[in-house]
Amino acid sequence: MKVKIINRSEEEFTRERKSDIVKVYRNPDPAIHPFERAREYTRALNATKLDKVFAKPFARALSGHRDAVSCMSRSRQRLVDIASGSCDGEVRIWDLAHGVAKWHAKGHSGFVKGVAWSHDGEHIWTCGDDKLIKMWDRDPENESEDSEIAPLQTILGQHAFLGIDHHWKEPLVASCGVDVQIWDPQRSDPVHTLTWGSESVSCVRFNPAERQLIASTASDRSIVLHDLRSATPLRKLILHKRSNRVCWNPMEAFNFVVANEDHNLYTFDMRKMNTALCVHQDHVSAVLDVDFSPTGKEFVTGSYDRTVRIFPFNAGHSREVYHGKRMQRIWSVLFSGDSNWVLSASDDFNIRLWKARASEAIKPGLPREQKKRDYEAKLKDRFKEAPEVKRIARHRHLPKAVLKASRLKGIIKQSKKRKEDNVRRHSKPGALPHVPERKKGIVKVLT
Repeated sequence: MKVKIINRSEEEFTRERKSDIVKVYRNPDPAIHPFERAREYTRALNATKLDKVFAKPFARALSGHRDAVSCMSRSRQRLVDIASGSCDGEVRIWDLAHGVAKWHAKGHSGFVKGVAWSHDGEHIWTCGDDKLIKMWDRDPENESEDSEIAPLQTILGQHAFLGIDHHWKEPLVASCGVDVQIWDPQRSDPVHTLTWGSESVSCVRFNPAERQLIASTASDRSIVLHDLRSATPLRKLILHKRSNRVCWNPMEAFNFVVANEDHNLYTFDMRKMNTALCVHQDHVSAVLDVDFSPTGKEFVTGSYDRTVRIFPFNAGHSREVYHGKRMQRIWSVLFSGDSNWVLSASDDFNIRLWKARASEAIKPGLPREQKKRDYEAKLKDRFKEAPEVKRIARHRHLPKAVLKASRLKGIIKQSKKRKEDNVRRHSKPGALPHVPERKKGIVKVLT
């Protein structure tokens, strides 16, 4: 008689200490595991529920400003450096690692309208209502509490400034107000003045990849693209309502997203601007600011409805929404340099630090914990279309005012659609054509 036995080395299967993990061998043959799919569905459902249990996104509040925080900017060289400006003219540089301000100074006599870091991360530039552009040192020599910190350079303009941005590689600064002006720190007059028939320009941004391109939003509901090499405007896109902010995708040089007054955000391709790539809907009030993650996969928005939302770059609805009882209108939002944190600045004098993924732990996990998280993430992705998993994953608690406003918007939208269908049904064929949602907000494109 032939007998098969299992022969194993005792040295390989004996633990040296009690904390060691015993090796367990598993046969992946599906015939031996007939209930594997049911078990994995239960695990995916439990993982989705636990995400809701551990979803505590708020991390820290940076307090110190004595008026509403109007603008923020992150350093392009250091993860922990954040600059902010408030409505009383104060400028602060924050250390995110410790949650304290490194220094603060009275920068302007009115609102601080814009703040931007230099390309080397050693200076910040600010502009305000007082027609001044100032350059500050990141580490001033007289950094003590008693001494007053003075700017390294001051430039006097002819009009009030509404925004500022710094070139990604060269010592050039772009400001906006009545028009777009390009400044060289070595000169007191602008190098270029770019305009295309608008009363005021509210936002200006350099392209991080194609660094000679500039996008700006104006009060005449337009978005204008400029080329620094020829100092001429390229294209002008006019929407139905005014855009408050524009932000380039750092990974796709030709795509940008704009925050509009019609409660939506629009992603455009600069090569084909007669239609939007995506319309991002969820806010119930004007969107005031937008900022892309360094990965280019998602962006954060701040709105007048007192909520912060995180959108995937190619999705029409937000994957996360943050709000607080004391949080007021959101004037500025930022993604951190490592894309793990989100900052929001509001009317209540505070800057809030949120986790980009609400249920993730802050501390680094052990290898076993990381493997478990990866396994649960794959399970949730596998069963994301299951009704119960999808319902739990999509559910978000909203403030009562936002919930009522979103329901009212849905009723109004359905009413308009029903009215258009009735008119179309009783009109000549082709008299009332269907307009795609991606083209409804566009008036025309000028070249």
